[in-house]
Amino acid sequence: MPETAAGETVGPDVDLIEHYYERGFSDGLPVAPPTPEKVAAMLEALGGGADTLECRVPPRWGSLTRETLAVNAVMAGCLPGYAPVVRAAIRALCDPHFNLNGVQATTHMASPLIVVNGPVRNEIGMNAGCNAFGSGNRANATIGRAVRLVLLNAGGAWPGELDKSTLGHPGKYTYCVAENEEISPWAPYHVEKGFAPEVSTVFAIAAEAPHSVTNHISDDPEGILESVCSAMSTIAHNNAVSSGSCAVVIGPEHAVTIASKGWTRHDVRSFLWMNTKNTFADVSFSHRYGKIYNRNLPRWYGREPEARIPIVPGPENIHLFVVGGEAGRFSAFIPGWGHMTNPVLRAIDDSEPASGPVCVDGTCML
Repeated sequence: MPETAAGETVGPDVDLIEHYYERGFSDGLPVAPPTPEKVAAMLEALGGGADTLECRVPPRWGSLTRETLAVNAVMAGCLPGYAPVVRAAIRALCDPHFNLNGVQATTHMASPLIVVNGPVRNEIGMNAGCNAFGSGNRANATIGRAVRLVLLNAGGAWPGELDKSTLGHPGKYTYCVAENEEISPWAPYHVEKGFAPEVSTVFAIAAEAPHSVTNHISDDPEGILESVCSAMSTIAHNNAVSSGSCAVVIGPEHAVTIASKGWTRHDVRSFLWMNTKNTFADVSFSHRYGKIYNRNLPRWYGREPEARIPIVPGPENIHLFVVGGEAGRFSAFIPGWGHMTNPVLRAIDDSEPASGPVCVDGTCML
């Protein structure tokens, strides 16, 4: 008789996929049956110790043991080699700075976005090129899906119960991508943040879906980035009304054009920050509904009607990545959830960044 990972024995005629639907362990898609053999292989990749507690996952604050993590990774379709990335992503999300409790339970559509850097991207075959945010790559899809299954099964954030998102978005199935370091003209994101190139990292941010930025004509940084600014400068996303952090994805063609003029990653972030601004009258609806709605904007923002206020408090709150295929002059803006959450970057091997900067202005020091 078949045995499930939970140790229960079921009849030979039981359809395990339907069985796990009935148990309520699915994200809505069929799961891979977590047989003892597959779970054991996943557990070995995590270092063994089935009862080892990795973290507790809000809002239900379920205890995520290595065995539970292994079961969810198997159900998502992960290979054992993906396990350390899934674990690092979950631990990043459970860092108190991220406020996973709020992200899981909010009425907003925010979902954790995971961006992977370092050698592990190629070791496990992640897609950082064509259609990186889309379908077709097992590592991207199943790592993101494993994260979601943990958030459901250990965190208890089931839609309509503890997950109160009004709309949600497709990233709540899977939202995981790798930076295209090989084609990027700049130092990788994690290197800029102080990690050595040979260290692999995961970056987690609560985010909306990507908003496409199209510019097929500009041959200078300003022209391309003004298009990005236009996508960022609206009053419809959380950054506009509650500050916080966001992500910007620069497509490879745009990145090459920008870098060919000598612009660094820091230059790009600074330009975006200086030029993505709304008037306070816009974001406050000219106080038509009272003054309380914008109480959480930073105190130093101007409150005069025509005061120009930034989308995020500083350039460092714009997290910039190069992702995508070589052809196509497209980039993307990915709004965040506002000041209620903070992005988290951590190494897969738990190492710490260097004590001093590894890169200056986005260019590696020799």
